Amino acid sequence: MTAIAEKGGLFTISGRLWLILLMVQLANMLFGMTITLANLVLPQMRGNLSATQEEISWVITLNLVATAVATPMTGWLSSRLGWRNLMFFTVLGFTVTSLLCGMATSLEALIFARVAQGAFGAPIMPLGQAILLATFPKHLQPTALVMWGIGAVFGPVLGPILGSIATEAYDWRAAFFMIVPPGIGALICIWFALRDHTARTPVRFDWVGFIALSVAITAAQLILDRGHRLDWFESGEIILFAFIGALAVWIFVVHCLTVPEPFLNPRLLLDRNFSIGVLLAFVMGMLNFTSLVLFPTLLHDLRGYPDNAIAGLIAARGLGNWAAFLFIAQFTRIAPRLAIVCGMAVQAAGGFWMAQFDVNLTDSDIFWSNLLLGFGQSIAFTPMTVMAFSTLPTRQMTEGSAVFTLMRNFGSSLFISIAVLVVSRSTASNYSRLTEVLTPYNKSLSMPGLPAQWGLDDTRSLLSLSNEVLRQAAMIGYLNAFYLMAFTALAAVPLAALMRGTKRDS
Repeated sequence: MTAIAEKGGLFTISGRLWLILLMVQLANMLFGMTITLANLVLPQMRGNLSATQEEISWVITLNLVATAVATPMTGWLSSRLGWRNLMFFTVLGFTVTSLLCGMATSLEALIFARVAQGAFGAPIMPLGQAILLATFPKHLQPTALVMWGIGAVFGPVLGPILGSIATEAYDWRAAFFMIVPPGIGALICIWFALRDHTARTPVRFDWVGFIALSVAITAAQLILDRGHRLDWFESGEIILFAFIGALAVWIFVVHCLTVPEPFLNPRLLLDRNFSIGVLLAFVMGMLNFTSLVLFPTLLHDLRGYPDNAIAGLIAARGLGNWAAFLFIAQFTRIAPRLAIVCGMAVQAAGGFWMAQFDVNLTDSDIFWSNLLLGFGQSIAFTPMTVMAFSTLPTRQMTEGSAVFTLMRNFGSSLFISIAVLVVSRSTASNYSRLTEVLTPYNKSLSMPGLPAQWGLDDTRSLLSLSNEVLRQAAMIGYLNAFYLMAFTALAAVPLAALMRGTKRDS
């Protein structure tokens, strides 16, 4: 990296750095697309493969488990293989397994391909982030991370849009096949962009720490994903997972504190900015994909929206991300802590806005509230990342980025499960309470202003009235989940004040 690039502006950096940025962003966006893509085509896959709801859910669950288990290995793999080899074979494996997902003819083959896809894709985000932080001059890191972050947040928004178009034109397999061409383009970029980054460092692998952490992550992921289906600790399976997970966490913590070279270095958390940044990343993960999971079912089940209309409306998040790009790099350089506060506050405002909806919400409500949420996420993400890694040594960037990404992904899984639980429990509770007033003694049910199909006189009228009560009860459940999102964002605002300011570049 030349001295001119270090002192100059955005247009003085080399073509190699632009190629690195393009490569990282493209790979990041492809990985992000698959996060929401599989959820979109799940009903079609279930019908085509003749699977039950319980069986097809493993397509999502085991992919998340594989991603979570493989993410902490990024630091060790990058040392052993070098940046170019690891990124190349990671994207190659991810592209090939995406092709295999589309070619699967049985549930078992699809699950195997999805597990491999999750494992190969796991290093893409942390390695890309570490590469940008290590190669770009410090004063350009905010801009680089903004563009990297666009791929991270735009991919999950773009996935349902392109996936719905491909699925409607062909079938669910096309949604996975469309990953392959840009994946090949990313491979070409990687080969040339990282040709000078092939250095390897022999590092001993801590098998005990890796196995203990993998078991703990797997147990936690299975509990979160299957808990609401199995009624949590009323199930012997969940109790067993909890026991195994707690034992694995204990072994991992004790092992890390007593060996000289643990799998994940706990000394990383002694860095104040990084440890607070990890907490903020956990919260950001909690807020990142929850609305993307909730809105499709809300709009489809309660409002009857088709898939392509839903994808178009929630894509407003991507527009919010792009809008923040216009100024967030400068904002991060001038006042990074204030930028984090503003970003979290905007996300809280978006959550509170969503919590004021009713069952007759309009397209405008959906579009602008999602745009506001995406706007706040982009504002908070870049300064949070820059400050978290600003005091971390370069040699610890890749390992730190793996921990950062792991906590972000775990926050997403945790909060999605909690939000789904809130919706289902609130729906059941409110349905029970609302039906208490549906009696022949309630005079309001005999008023002339009520729709003709609602009544207590015959079975068809009772069924129609029951469906409307269930619809209203479900809407209350979604509103409670949106309130939870808003209060979570609000609670994270004070964390920004605890981070140490970094010296501004002249």
